[in-house]
Amino acid sequence: MIDIYETEFRRADLNLLIVFAALMRERSVTRAAAELRLSQAAVSAALGRLRRLFGDDLFVRVRTGMEPTPRAHEIARTTEPALRILHGALTGAARFDPETSERTFTLGMSDDIEAHLMPRLIERGGAHPGVRFVARQTNRTVVADMLDRGEIDLGVAVAPALGAAHRQEELFTSGYACLFDAALLDLPVPLTRRDYLAHPHVLVSHDGRRGIVDDLLDAQGLTRRVVAATTHFAGAVVMLRSVPALATVPRHAAEVYARIAGLTISPPPIAMPEYPVSSVWHASLAGDPAHTWLRRTVRECAAP
Repeated sequence: MIDIYETEFRRADLNLLIVFAALMRERSVTRAAAELRLSQAAVSAALGRLRRLFGDDLFVRVRTGMEPTPRAHEIARTTEPALRILHGALTGAARFDPETSERTFTLGMSDDIEAHLMPRLIERGGAHPGVRFVARQTNRTVVADMLDRGEIDLGVAVAPALGAAHRQEELFTSGYACLFDAALLDLPVPLTRRDYLAHPHVLVSHDGRRGIVDDLLDAQGLTRRVVAATTHFAGAVVMLRSVPALATVPRHAAEVYARIAGLTISPPPIAMPEYPVSSVWHASLAGDPAHTWLRRTVRECAAP
């Protein structure tokens, strides 16, 4: 069967796909060269060959580095799983020892999950000096694409939008909690609905306009006064230290922020939903021992 494709394999040079994968991850010839321990000239030459091979620019220069073209994303979705399988076959993937491994695992998650999970992973990783964890920002709508492109090894998200080539495992159930600085807002705990509605709020939202709290209050004919908005939960924590306001954030993150920032935590005085947080990965990694170890470690560290 392999003879049918022999001509194409010889023309392609599979080493070019290694360079392509590094460029997809790093979005920079310089950083890709450093990762691969090649010269910039060698990576630039490989990129030229890749462009001729696929008949596409693949990467275009932008202010922040190099942006993959739609064709590059399409190629990555098919080549990344294949490269993982080949890597396992060539390196004897039946073995993984965290005690001796020098492996970097890249995880995709939002900053609330990062606050909950990364300190635990770093503490766990202290027993394995060669293992390193890297967090990249993602969300439920893009985590599958990041897995397909090989930008992350594992995602952790709420209700991720997945395809047939992805797998997931529920890690824990979370909900919501309120945070405020008791030195700036002298309020009883648990908060009453009257106090909750009477004081200003800091909103965490992707568009800065509204969030789940506003939807729930609308359904009851109620409103709250939002004085500031941010796209990151950590940004809200900074504001709460100087602004007499409330913030409603995921409970798993609220517990971390309350502890490290000296904030007061309270259950929300309105009914809010519980939801599962799951790990997600590409199906091609299901049997890889290193990835199996990663999933197990994340599962153990994620438990509330």
